[in-house]
Amino acid sequence: MVKDAKEITVRDIMTKSVIAVDVSVTINEAAKMMEDAKVGSVIVMENNTPIGIVTDRDFAVKVAAHAYQISTHVKQIMSSPLIAISPDETVWMISDLMYTRGVRKLPVIENEQVIGIVTATDLVNQLAVSTEEDIQKMFHESVIKVYKQYSPYN
Repeated sequence: MVKDAKEITVRDIMTKSVIAVDVSVTINEAAKMMEDAKVGSVIVMENNTPIGIVTDRDFAVKVAAHAYQISTHVKQIMSSPLIAISPDETVWMISDLMYTRGVRKLPVIENEQVIGIVTATDLVNQLAVSTEEDIQKMFHESVIKVYKQYSPYN
């Protein structure tokens, strides 16, 4: 039985394979790990606690813009504080969070451990199999959110 789009959770669409690196890892080492694993991000850890994320976009923008040496530690270019989600959040909630925060990748954390990651691509793939009714619901929720934000009656 196909779930209603409002019932689909992060756990249903997340990628369970995640690469985590220590803050002491260099930009070059992290880039090689990402290339070898064919992933677009690594989670940065300090004392076994996730504190940031480095994405392929960070390499393209931050490293190039600031001309960092490849021996620079990932902590210098990571996005922090880490915006993360619970595996039980709905796809509706994470798509809204990604939009409002301007992020494309969200680590999934349960019991203070990274158990997966959800990307904008995961959401697009989910949208591709959504029904017309699901898309209409999403549109209406977006309109309501915008209305509430600009309404003089709130």
